[in-house]
Amino acid sequence: MLDARVRRMLAPGLESVGAKLSDAGVPPLALTVGGWMAGVMACVAAATGSWSTALGLWILNRVLDGLDGPVARRRGQTELGGFLDLVADFSIYAGFVVGVAIARPEAQVACLVLLTTYYLSGTAFLAVSSLVKEGSRRWDDGRSLRFVGGLAEGTETVIVYVLFCLLPDHVTTIAWGFSVLVAITAVQRVAMGVHLLRRPDDIALENSHRLQER
Repeated sequence: MLDARVRRMLAPGLESVGAKLSDAGVPPLALTVGGWMAGVMACVAAATGSWSTALGLWILNRVLDGLDGPVARRRGQTELGGFLDLVADFSIYAGFVVGVAIARPEAQVACLVLLTTYYLSGTAFLAVSSLVKEGSRRWDDGRSLRFVGGLAEGTETVIVYVLFCLLPDHVTTIAWGFSVLVAITAVQRVAMGVHLLRRPDDIALENSHRLQER
């Protein structure tokens, strides 16, 4: 829900830093791998209840993830880079929830439900993205994969994980609340997929009716 606005707000700073990193010869894959490693350590820190460390590493993960795109656009985007970036993101999103569940056993059911909603929303996300036509300006935001919006996106995930770290005694409530938002997002994306799949038939039917009227 907030991704588009946050991207517009952060884009100038990220592009500026990305340009400097690109000029210095830093490959985008190095940022992706570095961000993923920071994310893995954040998951481990969360699992051990080291919430301050987990928070710092999570933010570092997000910063590096935000920089690999601008660097890639300057040095040459590749489908492989986009693929690895997405896999890295999804693995850390899930791993952090697992870490929280390990640290807070009372939140394990809520975390399991959250992971299930992630699975549903992520499946719909990837399926809808694959249905979007190449070159559609509506979906062209400079990223390798056409991202499908919804109530719970990347920005909301960042905020929720920060809350996990700042309010560890309330992770169960936070996880349940976010599960609801992600579930709604999954429904939104499924509805969009249904719309995209039905549209060709609807257009053909409409054209058929027009010919009959003539």
